[in-house]
Amino acid sequence: MPHMLILGMGYTASRLASRLRAQGWRITGVRRSADAETLAFDDDSAVRAAIAQASHILSSVPPEAEADPVLTRYAAAIAAAPAIWTGYLSSTGVYGDAAGAWVDESSATGSGRRAARAQADADWGALRPDMRRFRLPGIYGPGRSALDRVRAGRAHRIDLPDQIFSRAHVDDIVAGVIASIHAGPPGIYNLSDDLPCAQNRLIEEACAILCQPVPPLLTLEEAQLSPMARSFYAENRRVANGRARRLLGWLPRYPTYREGLRACL
Repeated sequence: MPHMLILGMGYTASRLASRLRAQGWRITGVRRSADAETLAFDDDSAVRAAIAQASHILSSVPPEAEADPVLTRYAAAIAAAPAIWTGYLSSTGVYGDAAGAWVDESSATGSGRRAARAQADADWGALRPDMRRFRLPGIYGPGRSALDRVRAGRAHRIDLPDQIFSRAHVDDIVAGVIASIHAGPPGIYNLSDDLPCAQNRLIEEACAILCQPVPPLLTLEEAQLSPMARSFYAENRRVANGRARRLLGWLPRYPTYREGLRACL
């Protein structure tokens, strides 16, 4: 039975765990606090034992401040582990601002607001020769989409007509990670949909699906966004997914936000 160790059981990693369990995998998850199905990061001996036993290891833990907490504690153990496959869920934020241009896996990294994420991405890539790094754009899916923001009255349209983002449905990300277990070499893979667009288009589509009025256009100042939400609009890029298509045989089930939002219903 293949055994996947997942460090960090967030939204995407939890859906990956569910998919793999349904396929007969043994899953060991690690999170801050243990429960019936997961270990706690503070249970150092149990985590190290899982690292030594797992056939596949994936980290989905983002950096904290300037350091990756998984690498800080377990880099040497993971580097020496007998696993046959290792992976890291990174972010397309490592590419920084491209002024709306396309970026791919060969594009420069480290110039954006996520310097710590770019450093963690590089450090994971150097850790093992079998490492797969999945650079992920804005992630959406059931319970975490523009539909939910519209329903909750938290949807905004920002008056930045030239601002372009890429995104991916969570189940397409899961499919890409699983595809890399069966095909393709180690390396970097962007897992994004085929239609980068302004965030406003998602809100407008969600409003149409839910038969809700479209919120007014606001300036960034009028929207009174949190610093984190505001920083989202400081960068502008389109993310190409051709490498994952070619080498993994991966095709997004939801190639645009239109199909993806309707699936979230």
